[in-house]
Amino acid sequence: MTQPESLAQLLNGRRAALDATLPTVGFVAGWLIFRQSIWAGAIVAVVFALGLSVWRLRSGDKPRAVVIGLLGVCVAALIALYTGRAENFFLIQLFSNAASALAWAVSIVIRWPLLGVVVGGVLGQKTRWRRDPALLRSYGLASWVWVLQYVVRVAVFLPLYAAGEVFALGVMRVALTWPLIAACLAGSWWVIRRTLPPGHPGLRHPVTEPSPAPDPA
Repeated sequence: MTQPESLAQLLNGRRAALDATLPTVGFVAGWLIFRQSIWAGAIVAVVFALGLSVWRLRSGDKPRAVVIGLLGVCVAALIALYTGRAENFFLIQLFSNAASALAWAVSIVIRWPLLGVVVGGVLGQKTRWRRDPALLRSYGLASWVWVLQYVVRVAVFLPLYAAGEVFALGVMRVALTWPLIAACLAGSWWVIRRTLPPGHPGLRHPVTEPSPAPDPA
């Protein structure tokens, strides 16, 4: 296997973790500093998200992805403000993790593992990776690592949300983002490296043609 990059390099895991944690830190910090004011938490979270969006645009990220990230923070803040419950800032994250666990599991079962879809898209392969049986199998096995990641988050977030533990939700949001994304990327990359057959050219080079038969002579 000659592929030099890891999944963390291909998928930019550090930036994804930053997007997921910085507005949350802002919300909890504002909520605490201003005596559990949801308005303060919401304003700080949106300000942090705006700053992060400007930085991402200057770094060359696609505007659509930046707007979606900013919109998610704004909607989470509005839900908390509308309901008057600070813990509802985390409601979208809770539902998105549950939905992601289900979507990733279903994708594996129907043989369209989302890890392959994502990495194939990043590498500009479209669906060519699916014509490589070895790569398809490896992506499927490695995608279970991502299912586990989302299940772990739901199992931790749900009881804290039910108890209204805003500070604990913020702490666990950070604790289960940076380390868990790093572990997930490393774990799924390890699975791919272990399950691809020896001599496979790697993620960038799906083997879509059958190997030539050996010369009987």
